[in-house]
Amino acid sequence: MTSSANTGGTGEQSGRTGGTDGGTSEYDVVVLGAGPVGENFAERARAAGLSVAVVESELVGGECSYWACMPSKALLRPVITQADARRVPGVRGQVEGPLDAEAVLAHRDAFASQWKDDGQVQWLDGIGARLYRGQGRLDGTRRVTVTAADGARRTLTARHAVAVCTGSRAVLPQLPGMDGARPWTSREATSAESVPPRLAVVGGGVVGVEMATAWQALGSRVTLLARDRGLLPRMEPFAGELVAESLRGAGAEVRLGVSVTSVHREGGTVTLGLDDGGSVQAEEVLFATGRAPRTEDLGLETVGLEPGGWLDVDDSCRVHGFDWLYAVGDVNHRALLTHQGKYQARIAGAALAARAQGVPLLESDPWGAHAATADHRAVPQVVFTDPEVAAVGPTLAEAEAAGHRVRAVDYDLSGVAGAALFVDGYRGKARMLVDLDREVLLGVTFVGPGVGELLQSATLAVAGEIPVERLWHAVPAYPTISEVWLRLLETYRG
Repeated sequence: MTSSANTGGTGEQSGRTGGTDGGTSEYDVVVLGAGPVGENFAERARAAGLSVAVVESELVGGECSYWACMPSKALLRPVITQADARRVPGVRGQVEGPLDAEAVLAHRDAFASQWKDDGQVQWLDGIGARLYRGQGRLDGTRRVTVTAADGARRTLTARHAVAVCTGSRAVLPQLPGMDGARPWTSREATSAESVPPRLAVVGGGVVGVEMATAWQALGSRVTLLARDRGLLPRMEPFAGELVAESLRGAGAEVRLGVSVTSVHREGGTVTLGLDDGGSVQAEEVLFATGRAPRTEDLGLETVGLEPGGWLDVDDSCRVHGFDWLYAVGDVNHRALLTHQGKYQARIAGAALAARAQGVPLLESDPWGAHAATADHRAVPQVVFTDPEVAAVGPTLAEAEAAGHRVRAVDYDLSGVAGAALFVDGYRGKARMLVDLDREVLLGVTFVGPGVGELLQSATLAVAGEIPVERLWHAVPAYPTISEVWLRLLETYRG
């Protein structure tokens, strides 16, 4: 049974769950993974008139929809709203009590669609992609076998491409006692049904600080343990300093420069042994200590690749050494962020369509339609803590290590009228990095309440390589927090 590349949404292109009756089906493109990245890649391929099969072993919509972006931010939104309101005259007295944890968790459940993927399946059906539920594995060149939950197998072949969009998974450290400790990973932290009295968080990165922020506000006594000397070690140091100060002010214990050496659960209590000889006890422990690619059971060995590893790709997200295999999103380790994976999917989908149609790629243009250049130069990220952290491009240390002649320009956000109006006692900081040879911005970091909404302006400036002199003519409205742009430029000019 085969499908034509241009038959619309009929026959093999229906989004209804693929059959488990054995046999072989042929498509132009087979996508492994139906998270946001796989969905975007499938949509771009369908828009180009290519027939598409999508294989998913869990829920259509992936990690972001059910265990990461959406549920975590649904947990954090009430937390940040209350924190901001407590700093606004005339409102603070109305929000001094604890959060309604039951209502917050119900809000989270709604944004995770009650962990049902009916709506996402309907979306796939709407674009004319065919869904196969089961474990997909490569079986040689342009071949994928799908094993359904009942053990039935089907083979899919791809005329043009197979795209690996399977994302990443949380990594647990190999520690004594881990097997019986029943630790949380990011999945349990975003889907827990009740608030633990005490929560230990191991890891000072984005997941660690966001979940510490959420569960502390929901009523847990949080102890955050980080082996680095600061939180958010991949960002500007002042970002982690301000977040740590805020967590401590909210009642969390933040311990830096310590490592967990053992974990032991007895009944309802987990005890963590530390390298300084101390220990921490809690009802639950979250390990937010890194990610690994979900490539360990994809049949990579059938095409000469190492199972379980990150997949190395070019700027069109095609795996080096292959003319038919793409790796998009977390699996290529370029930027482990949902929005960046979706960006890659749009680029890779356009490149695939051009190749399928025999159209030359725009390889000479780093900012053209077929190159994911932003992965190298303009990756934006927001950390939804109190205060928020928003950054794009490299840090000062990274820019200097890369050999750029750069100047860091800092400004205290509390000196901006819009920030003072936003909340009383506003605390925050902004930094822009100017490439002194080209007079353009390399990176920007904001820390403070509400700064996530400033990030797109910074991303446009960095990705667009807008000259500093031209930025003078982008007039910020008064009185808004975005007036910080004027203050940064004034400071740079001196």
